[in-house]
Amino acid sequence: GTPRWADKGGNHSWVEIWDGDWHYTGAAEDAGGKLDRAWFTGRAATARRDHRTHAIYATSFKRTEETFPLVWDRKVNYVYAVNVTDRYAKPKQRHNTPDISSRIDVEASLHAVAQLKKYLQAASGDRSAIAEQEFATVPLTHANAQEAERLLWNDHVQRIKQTRADEMKTRRLTAGNLQMPFYYTVSGDKPKHGRSLYISLHGGGGAPKQVNDRQWANQKRLYRVKEGVYLAPRAPTDTWNMWHQAHIDGLFDRLIENLIVFEDVDPNRVYLLGYSAGGDGVYQLAPRMADRFAAAAMMAGHPNEASPLGLRNVAFTIHVGAKDSPYNRNKVARQWGQKLDALQEDDPHGYVHWTNIYEGKSHWLDGQDAAALPWMAGHTRNPLPSRIVWRQDDVTGSRFYWLAVKPQEQRARVAVRASFKGQQFDVQAGKINQLIIRANDGMLNLDEVVTVTSQGKELYKGRMQRSIGTLAKTLAERGDPAAIFSGEIVVTLTKKTAM
Repeated sequence: GTPRWADKGGNHSWVEIWDGDWHYTGAAEDAGGKLDRAWFTGRAATARRDHRTHAIYATSFKRTEETFPLVWDRKVNYVYAVNVTDRYAKPKQRHNTPDISSRIDVEASLHAVAQLKKYLQAASGDRSAIAEQEFATVPLTHANAQEAERLLWNDHVQRIKQTRADEMKTRRLTAGNLQMPFYYTVSGDKPKHGRSLYISLHGGGGAPKQVNDRQWANQKRLYRVKEGVYLAPRAPTDTWNMWHQAHIDGLFDRLIENLIVFEDVDPNRVYLLGYSAGGDGVYQLAPRMADRFAAAAMMAGHPNEASPLGLRNVAFTIHVGAKDSPYNRNKVARQWGQKLDALQEDDPHGYVHWTNIYEGKSHWLDGQDAAALPWMAGHTRNPLPSRIVWRQDDVTGSRFYWLAVKPQEQRARVAVRASFKGQQFDVQAGKINQLIIRANDGMLNLDEVVTVTSQGKELYKGRMQRSIGTLAKTLAERGDPAAIFSGEIVVTLTKKTAM
């Protein structure tokens, strides 16, 4: 059968028989008693062997490198199949993409997953680095990559539960000599895909400890959510920039990772909000950590030197009093709203935003800003957007959605614009020599050729190999089950080459 006809007019399954060669017939369909004749013959002739959805497959009891894409139940990934499109497609309509999947050694792929299972049976403290294992670089089939990802995720969950139970019990994270206590409550029935998470940043800033402690206490009760985890951390320092110093990114990554495991948080429904100095943090963190959040809400803060460019795929809302003139918060809020208006006008599919300037209000908004929470709840993160804008802040990062850079390429204020469509990536980057591009089978077909271009030049054309090493590395970086990648390539932007 085919998951979907090439003309996108539905799907169909039928019967094949062996009579010295393979022939087909309809299932309970009158074909005048003849083989290789059916109502769908013409449609089958337009099938595409290089397209996972528009190909034709025969199911197989034997393990193969392919699985049948069951479009009526996408959770099923254990129906093995053989791509038999060439029995049906007319030669002039067959695509010339090489059969890259045939280059994968199926037995080696199966053996690599078996070796992974054996490796994971050892206590985590007794294991050598997974990157050092021979099985880590073996090319995997799609089905084997899915199985390896499942094994790695289950192992990750168990290790997090064992090693981080104390910090969840004490509700305190540590980064060097700094500590970040946190408070949270859980509300409502848990949705099918997990709970929402709201990270709410208190105000205060450059003030004595007791002042920021009072602000933290106020933030704990400032907002209420109908469903989800409402979490208020206490800033590790008492400085004016307490929510956007370099240690915050890692602490928030760990916090989100923990809540995914311990409270079954949906990684695609994580929200950031903050008031006053906490709003300062939202202005800064939402763009530079955009790939972690579905939406963010800034209340009564100031952005300092932050840029909104990274907000392309994050819903962002601004709430400031029209009379909140200290530090020009009111003027700057309007300016940011105008910047987001212009960005969305140039890119209508991105930069979703809502700017609300409260007439008659000063720094305190009398609770009216709580309207931001249900607005945020209406947005869900897309962890694999087809277009991204990565603009590094003064605090730089190593990865952003499906892009990454090596440490020597982490440069402040550098912007990268990248997109993918079908099997082709296009990247535009300034002052970066090498860029890492990652993918999984949720983005494209890793059994087909992948092309990378930049400014009209082809940087790479070839296969993006799935491997256990890449799966393990990208999982360990974030602990985000929706942002694990099985393949990656390194492209050099200064000349037509790839590594």
